Amino acid sequence: MPIYEYECRKCGKRFEKIQSFSDKPINKCNDCGGPAHRVISVPAIQFKGTGWYVTDYARKGKLSEKKEESAESRESPAREKESKAAAGN
Repeated sequence: MPIYEYECRKCGKRFEKIQSFSDKPINKCNDCGGPAHRVISVPAIQFKGTGWYVTDYARKGKLSEKKEESAESRESPAREKESKAAAGN
């Protein structure tokens, strides 16, 4: 069940309530009885399980440089042939 955050319009106090999705929102503050409204807040994200490692994400720097070098080395034989052919003409 999700945790909802509420704020009282009268006293300004914030409080949380565990509720089902189908439950009606709370309208009154538990402390002063003033009108309360649901606040939209940033949820907490928790990754569980295997596979969440630093190596799973793309790194900038050495790894990307290696990829660029390998891409250039794959293209270079074709470029060498073209440059030799152009030099021979």
